[in-house]
Amino acid sequence: MSSIANVERKIRRIEGFRVRILHLTGADVRGDREGLPQYGYHRASENDITVETWKAQRFRPSYPGFEVDVVDARRNSVQGNTKLGTVRETYQRK
Repeated sequence: MSSIANVERKIRRIEGFRVRILHLTGADVRGDREGLPQYGYHRASENDITVETWKAQRFRPSYPGFEVDVVDARRNSVQGNTKLGTVRETYQRK
């Protein structure tokens, strides 16, 4: 089992963008909380899917009871209709 911080780091490494794992109420979950499964994917999602699709297909099935906030390189929340490729580009422009 992994901590919140480890899952967030693994998603960053595989998917190419940062996330914040949240309680369903929207409150931030402490990074040292344990007991989550590892992020089970080894390849990044396609650039042309939306943030909301990524959440629905990858995050929510793996981590029921939690929500996730995808953030750009400036640590701003990204809207659900944004393409993952657009989010990843913000990290390359740094």
